[in-house]
Amino acid sequence: MTQHIVTELIEHMSHSHEHMANVLEAKRHVAVRMAQMVNALPDQHPEFGGMGGLMESSHAVTNSVVSYLNSIAELQETIAETIKSIMKELSEEEEE
Repeated sequence: MTQHIVTELIEHMSHSHEHMANVLEAKRHVAVRMAQMVNALPDQHPEFGGMGGLMESSHAVTNSVVSYLNSIAELQETIAETIKSIMKELSEEEEE
């Protein structure tokens, strides 16, 4: 019976991780697109609301990339915690 519960738990966590990966994929596309837009900017004399506007845009791109990387780190931590819990449950089950 316990093995069945652990199997169901693993299935639900797998679906949850799949959904989190889909969200990360979407964030990755946004970060890549923003980076492409920045790369397309002219190197000299850009007219984007002066230096202040340019700084705001650069800040937005940086925040997007940082957010994406933080999301990847959170996903890795979640997966590690899940695997740790599953391994603990399986080792306790083997001891019984």
